[in-house]
Amino acid sequence: MTSSTASNLPVKWLLALTALVLLVHLMLLQGKPLALGLSQPQSLRTFITRAIEPPPLTTPPAVTPRKAKPVQPTAKTPAAPSTTSPTLETPPVVTEKTIESSPKPAESAPETPTTEVEPPAASLRPRDQTLAVSAYAVPGSARLKYKVETNKFPYSASADLLWQQDGEGYEARLELSVFGQTRVQTSRGQVTPAGLAPIRFSDKFRSEVAAHFNREKGKVTFSANTPDAPLLAGAQDRLSILVQLAAMLAGNPAQYPPVTTLTIQTIGPRDADTWLFTVGNEEQLSLPGGELNTVKLVRNPRQEFDQKVELWLAPALGYLPARIRITEPNGDFIDQKWSSTEPRT
Repeated sequence: MTSSTASNLPVKWLLALTALVLLVHLMLLQGKPLALGLSQPQSLRTFITRAIEPPPLTTPPAVTPRKAKPVQPTAKTPAAPSTTSPTLETPPVVTEKTIESSPKPAESAPETPTTEVEPPAASLRPRDQTLAVSAYAVPGSARLKYKVETNKFPYSASADLLWQQDGEGYEARLELSVFGQTRVQTSRGQVTPAGLAPIRFSDKFRSEVAAHFNREKGKVTFSANTPDAPLLAGAQDRLSILVQLAAMLAGNPAQYPPVTTLTIQTIGPRDADTWLFTVGNEEQLSLPGGELNTVKLVRNPRQEFDQKVELWLAPALGYLPARIRITEPNGDFIDQKWSSTEPRT
């Protein structure tokens, strides 16, 4: 009996172990789908929570106007025509002004012509006076002599301004002599109802450089290696501008009260610039040629290397300059003072 029980025990244990193993395998096989099932609901729950998030966003009413603001750029199309309803037009009109004012300042200018036109009108008014002068009175031919003072040397020099015109053409020549050396500026052109119209301007000291006024092509060409410049209406050169200003003031002195600014394109031998002259008060000058009543005009420098030009125009000389003072940026100056006049025919 002991032997049979002993022999039966291993069989029972083997059966028990086999059953246990089968049970474990069944549990393991059943555990895998459980794990997948748990993972799927978790992912589904996350999706469900994400799907639940939109309802709180739609519940507050403030969200809808915020989304309506981006629609305002598209409202520009209905804002331009007047076919939309007034309720839709009123909000876009306000926002459209604010949107267009920042990126397109040029478009805001025509919307407010009264505010933005006034400053340009004030700045352009002097130019309009210069280009639309009511009357010109070109001075008669004359030869003016000057005594010249400068801070570069203690000795005095001399200068001659020769002005000739026959009603159709003109020629001006300014000659400055110092220690046997001369510098000559020459201007030649036509006399027109709008004053002087230069054709050629030259400046000669050792060598000559010149500027040519090509009115057909609307440009100025230079003999030096400098690019062409556009030719504006009423342009003058650095010598003819002295006589042009005289003709303007002589034609109608009352048109140029003090603080009036005259804007004239001024051509040099190598470049073109815009000179602004400010009319000052009348001044009585004591000059080598005698006492003269004058009107002072000043061209103040606008850039670092601009010259300061001061002119004293004398009515007794046909408003030709009784005194010319040119000051360089470093302080050097040349001061020409009238000494005598020789009438010419």
